[in-house]
Amino acid sequence: MKKLFIVVSALMLLASCGSGKKSENAEEETATPAQALFAQLDSVAKSGRFYFGHHDDTAYGHDWQYVDGNSDVKAVTGEYPGLMSWDLGWIEVDSATNLDGVPFDFIAQEIVKQHARGGVNAIGWHVINPATDTDAWDVSASPLHEMAADSLLSAKMDMWIGKTADFIKSLKDADGNPVPVVFRPWHENSGTWFWWGTGNSTPEEYIDLWKRTRKVFDEKGVDNVLWAYSPDKDLTREQYFSTYPGDEYVDILGADIYHFGGEKGIEEYKARIQNELPYVAEEAAKRGKLAAFTETGLEGLPIDNWYSEVLLPALNDIPLAYVCVWRNAEKNVKPGHFYVPYPGHPAEADFKKFHDSGKALFVK
Repeated sequence: MKKLFIVVSALMLLASCGSGKKSENAEEETATPAQALFAQLDSVAKSGRFYFGHHDDTAYGHDWQYVDGNSDVKAVTGEYPGLMSWDLGWIEVDSATNLDGVPFDFIAQEIVKQHARGGVNAIGWHVINPATDTDAWDVSASPLHEMAADSLLSAKMDMWIGKTADFIKSLKDADGNPVPVVFRPWHENSGTWFWWGTGNSTPEEYIDLWKRTRKVFDEKGVDNVLWAYSPDKDLTREQYFSTYPGDEYVDILGADIYHFGGEKGIEEYKARIQNELPYVAEEAAKRGKLAAFTETGLEGLPIDNWYSEVLLPALNDIPLAYVCVWRNAEKNVKPGHFYVPYPGHPAEADFKKFHDSGKALFVK
């Protein structure tokens, strides 16, 4: 995609991008990295295609870890996924590695490499519970109930957010230019399993957390982020927007919907997609935003033709900027925990068919 086209398109989209506001002299401005990424993703969605994404793609795979240039996706298709997903959990406590053991220095390097290929990067954040200092899944304490009244807890949260903002702002290409990323904080908040989720926060407290996060990023001058909102499955339109931070705070409307139950779960999975993603895409278009399938997949791929005969038909031409599946854990670390086929897996031929369809975008 031509850089000139991206910049010009981005200027046309300033009014709709939550990461920047249109001025009277927009035609004379230079697009921010976030606005350029918005234009890139918007162009793909309008073409009827989407970037295919995979979490931790170049960090490890089914039978390898940290082999330069390696990727299970590339080993099967000959190309890298169009989008790579990463996680910053534990950066808040100054760890050298994230919650899955991936070094943050490695993540930064791979983000730059993926950007240089013409691909996209998305970042999530499984934040430790600041009230217990354990993990994101610890719901024994609900810090958002106390945040407004507890100045120490509030300051701690701001400091943690600031460390994430600093990491993202530090991402630069070989010429020193900021690398744009999709940032997807506080995800799956409609579920009960995270400390920021349903039952552990009120809608007002969740929205305040999102605004707090944006305030810290804005104060630090971070301009290379598109903000993605991604609740979980089985939501009505009203439920989906009950915790929505507002159009000025969000660039991408997403949803996390996984396939459970193998063959028996196919129809339920398709129904969940059709009950949620169409209105998400409709609202995104109406609000001048992008829509994305922010997390999905079938663990272990027991269905050999899942990609071409389940996933693609389920999407049914819903306009999406990207579709991201979860990671391929190394077999000796977490057996059976993988979401794309590796060489020799029975689903390998179908994944190649999915790649060759032209619907999903990969990068060389």
